[in-house]
Amino acid sequence: MHTEKVTLHISNWLKEYATNAKMEGFVVGVSGGIDSAVTSSLCALTGMRTLCVEMPIHQATSQVTRAQEHITQLKERFANVSDVRVDLTPVFEEFKKQAPQTENDPSLDLSLANTRARLRMTTLYYFAGLHRYLVAGTGNKVEDFGVGFYTKYGDGGVDLSPIADLMKSEVYALGSFLKVPNSIMEAAPTDGLFGDSRTDEDQLGASYDELEWAMKMKDLGMTAKDFDGREKKVFELFVHLHQANRHKMIPIPVCEIPSLWKQ
Repeated sequence: MHTEKVTLHISNWLKEYATNAKMEGFVVGVSGGIDSAVTSSLCALTGMRTLCVEMPIHQATSQVTRAQEHITQLKERFANVSDVRVDLTPVFEEFKKQAPQTENDPSLDLSLANTRARLRMTTLYYFAGLHRYLVAGTGNKVEDFGVGFYTKYGDGGVDLSPIADLMKSEVYALGSFLKVPNSIMEAAPTDGLFGDSRTDEDQLGASYDELEWAMKMKDLGMTAKDFDGREKKVFELFVHLHQANRHKMIPIPVCEIPSLWKQ
């Protein structure tokens, strides 16, 4: 991949889109992960105002430290970057007090994890509305169009997606070019939505390298019959996740009324 050309292409695309939309800049949720680090760096490169927002909810100290390290470095390099921290932990806890919950419900953990993501989306749009900013998404191609590893109307609720045509490995390549801190480059990817140490691989059942491979094989028309062993297992896992989460990747279905009935 021509990393420098891709970097400039995305940065120019972001600036052109914001200019045409008559918006003043971008807001990015910074988590301490590679995707948000690269996205915020690309936004900063536009020269337009870029607001990095930290939104911890019972966040691990390591994630908070990485996010703050990245934001500090970005502000030192780009005068157009600012930041704000909104601790959503008390908001999340108050929500749990008010929302009815069934003890030992197997869906509770996932529902609350998605609630965290949606609270963060609401916060980003609050700042976007205040400053006439666009909410820049941080999803990559494998997450957004492969396995659907994001929360609908959470981290999936954005105005534009600058890295959604990049595989995870390509995001890392841009991260290296953009001088993202090593602490982020070397950290195991995690969504941090469950308040524990589980990684993306723990949740998905395969590494991003494996999922990228499976996505490419599916695009080539391969089926599970073409593989065996670990490759077969990963391919079947990818196909299962893709189908299960496809509702996130397609437009919202609209019930169309026969025109005759509307006359």
